[in-house]
Amino acid sequence: MRYVEVEGLRLSVIGLGTWQFGSREWGYGDTYATDVAPALVRRATELGVTFLDTAEMYGFGRSERIVGSAIAGLDPRPVVGTKLMPIAPAEPIVAWQARRSARRLGLSSIDIYQVHWPNPLVSPRRVMQSLRPLVDAGLVAHVGVSNYSLDAWREAERALRAPVVSNQVRFSLTSPSPLRDLVPGAVADGRVVIAYSPLGQGLLSGALVPGDSVTGMRRMTPLFRRGSVVRAMPLLAVLADVAAAHGATPAQVALAWLVSHPGVVAIPGARTIEQLEENVAAADLALSADEVERLTDAAEEFAARD
Repeated sequence: MRYVEVEGLRLSVIGLGTWQFGSREWGYGDTYATDVAPALVRRATELGVTFLDTAEMYGFGRSERIVGSAIAGLDPRPVVGTKLMPIAPAEPIVAWQARRSARRLGLSSIDIYQVHWPNPLVSPRRVMQSLRPLVDAGLVAHVGVSNYSLDAWREAERALRAPVVSNQVRFSLTSPSPLRDLVPGAVADGRVVIAYSPLGQGLLSGALVPGDSVTGMRRMTPLFRRGSVVRAMPLLAVLADVAAAHGATPAQVALAWLVSHPGVVAIPGARTIEQLEENVAAADLALSADEVERLTDAAEEFAARD
């Protein structure tokens, strides 16, 4: 495993995303929530994963409760990031949200408290003003954002008057735009980009072919609308070629490409222990500069055609 250091936090470059934990929209069932999800957390920490990501929205708090139960008693304990939706960024409401998340997680202080989405009616400055007292009180150790532009991220940090350590964004070979500004900006500022949907919700696994039907959450993402898989075939071909050269899976190469960039942490979810172990092994897959360039070019071509 490799790690990224930011403001005293040591984050594994491959973390574990937990949107699926307790969220019925994924269709994984109750056994997954009660048995598989806690086992995934335990195995992840055994493999050197030090970052777990959740949110108050995931399963209406159930993901946080599952994570909290799974990390109880772990030593060392992984870094936990959760997210709030700033619907009404008044200090008492945000403090109430934070206390509820901390209680579900079993934490006295939230490691990274991330603003889930920008509120178009409220400036980043106003949102950060509501979070500053939580940092001062110790209820929140570090603040992050999610789905912010680079300018909004930096505005948030100025308003917080403290580091906004991370920005969690959609980032993968199918969504390479963070390479243009967020990743260089994070490196320049000593911050971290957290890549969610790092496998394009499964498109980059190489398991789908044109004509395959999709179910569950995939039906709601543009990546799986009619024709998108066909447009992705040149990208998937490059991915498969690089994977074959390393005796790896396409998913591992897609993750390795992400974390080959400085200051990037990827948070794939996992349905099984075997899938988790495959994802984590990607941290140690070294791609050549030429391979990274080939994959980047293919990703940009796919994005341009989308």
